Formats: sequence, C-alpha cells, structure tokens
Amino acid sequence: QVQLVESGGGLVQVGDSLRLSCAVSGRTVSNNIMGWFRQAPGKEREFVAQIGWSGTIYADSVKGRFTISKDNAKNTVNLQMNSLKPEDTALYSCAVYSFGAYDRPTSYPYWGQGTQVTVSS
Repeated sequence: QVQLVESGGGLVQVGDSLRLSCAVSGRTVSNNIMGWFRQAPGKEREFVAQIGWSGTIYADSVKGRFTISKDNAKNTVNLQMNSLKPEDTALYSCAVYSFGAYDRPTSYPYWGQGTQVTVSS
C-alpha cells in the first residue's frame, strides 16, 4: 500500500520561507518520479514541481523561488519555498508519477492529503 504524508505547512508572512516534506511508504522515492501540486480555494489543482532521474521541472510561477529535492535515506520528497507570496497560498500535495504529461494531476496515481500553506500580507 502506497501512502504519502505531507508536513511543514503553516501561516507565514510575505517573503518568508517554508520547507515542506512528504514521507512516502510503499514506494522508494529514489526509484520513482515525484511531484508537488497545489490547490487554492475555488481553483483547479496546479503543478508546482517534479523531480525525476534526469532532473527537475518547475512551474514558471515558482521557478527561482522553490526547490524540490529527495532525501533517499529518509524516503522523503521535500519542497523548499523561499520568497513566499500571497498567491502561493494553497493546499500543497505530493504525488507519485506514473505516466503522461508531467503537469497533469491525472499522471499521478498516488497522492497525499496535503498540507496548508497560507502567506499573509
């Protein structure tokens, strides 16, 4: 059984940083392509970042501010978020990629329940 549990969210101020973590069981992160998505109230789920064997991909809206990484020893996927903006406010979820477009939620069959990030101005 595959389980993903996110942590690290919270309420921060504009310009602050947060580090999200996704603990994975049932899959080895070093052998899988992993992604982070976010969903703001009233909006569709949005691609944030992906990490695979050949490198990383970021949404334009977070490029240069967010960094996705794997900790193979802990079997976690992390998202370092710097220079946070109010528009980054959302529920952030990690997921295991299967096949298809990297930025489509339907390409990821396994999901965590998410961790809330709120950026206050």
